[in-house]
Amino acid sequence: MSDPRDVVARFIATVEAKDVDAAVAMLTEDVSYENMPMDPIVGRDAVRATLHGFLGAASEVDWPVHRELVAGNVVFNERLDRFKIGEGWLEIPVAGVFEVTDDGLISLWRDYFDMTTYTTQLAALS
Repeated sequence: MSDPRDVVARFIATVEAKDVDAAVAMLTEDVSYENMPMDPIVGRDAVRATLHGFLGAASEVDWPVHRELVAGNVVFNERLDRFKIGEGWLEIPVAGVFEVTDDGLISLWRDYFDMTTYTTQLAALS
């Protein structure tokens, strides 16, 4: 079994590098990506399209993890997801939950964040 903490750390590193193909390769075919409070995005192709959408506008991505807890195959983390858009940074506090399979793939990625914080900052950067 792969170490779930390492799997999630590698996944976050691929997102920070904006390497969508490498990130998606770390997901199961039927992955569920759930940005709470939005509807789940299911499957690698749908996640690929979503990642291209929100990483495409950013020239830099930085997701520092402040706290992390591993319980079996589940990784919980508290992060600050940062996206450099133009001359400013969009910064969203996030609580993330990842489920990792025995073969080292992420089958569930759920992020909790405040939508108003996101939309207000995004509007200010546009």
